[in-house]
Amino acid sequence: MDKTPLLEVTDLWIAYDRINAVRGVSFTVGEGEIVTLIGANGAGKSTILRAISGLLPASRGKITFEGIDLLRLPAHLRAQRGIAHVPEGRGIFGNLTVLENLRLAAYARTDAQIHQDLEEVFQLFPRLAERRQQWGNTLSGGEQQMLAVGRALMSRGRLLLLDEPSMGLAPMLVREIFRVIQRLNQQGATILLVEQNAHLALEVANRAYILETGEISLSGASEELKHHPQVVEAYLGG
Repeated sequence: MDKTPLLEVTDLWIAYDRINAVRGVSFTVGEGEIVTLIGANGAGKSTILRAISGLLPASRGKITFEGIDLLRLPAHLRAQRGIAHVPEGRGIFGNLTVLENLRLAAYARTDAQIHQDLEEVFQLFPRLAERRQQWGNTLSGGEQQMLAVGRALMSRGRLLLLDEPSMGLAPMLVREIFRVIQRLNQQGATILLVEQNAHLALEVANRAYILETGEISLSGASEELKHHPQVVEAYLGG
C-alpha cells in the first residue's frame, strides 16, 4: 500500500484469563477500503474489533489510527477520533425510541450537520423513518441492525467496525444490509467487517484476512481468496 493506512494493527496479542485469544495479529485497512476478517466462531474476530474500539485491553502490540497510537486511549476518546463500532448483538438502547437512539449517537458532535445526517440515515433506512417514535426493544432483528448501523453513521465515524451484521437475519434483510454496506463504502466510508458469511464478505470486500485460532493464516485480495483451496474448502462449501 503506497500511503499510510488509516488503521494499522501490528503484532496484536489479547488474552482472556491468561489464555491468548489473539496471537501476533497484524493487518492494515486503507482509507476507502472494505477489509474483512473471516474465521470460525472463536477465531478471535470480534475480540480484535473490541480491542480496536477500546472495549478490551491488548496484552501487547500496536493499534494505530491516522498515525496515532490508540492503546492508551479509552474507548470514548477513540470514538471521538472517528472509530464507530457496531457490535455483535447490536447494542442499541431498548428503552429509547429510534430517534432518541440516533440522536444519542451524535452526543459528542458540535457541528451543524446533525439534522442533515439524521435525514440521510432515514433515507438509507426508510423503515427506521417509519418507526422513528418506536421503542428500540420493539423492533425486529433486522430493524435493530439497521438502527445499529444508523447510530454508527450519526457518530460520523471515519472507520466503521461492523461485527456480524448478517447474524440472525432473514436472507432478504441480509442482502439489504450488505447493499447498504456497499453504498456506504461508495460514499467514502472505510469499513472493517467481521462476518461469518464468507460468500457475502468476499463479495463486498477489497481484501480479506483469514483468522484461525487467534492467528492470521492467509490474506490477500478478496477476488483471489474466493478461489483459494483453503478458503473454498473451509468457508465456501467446497
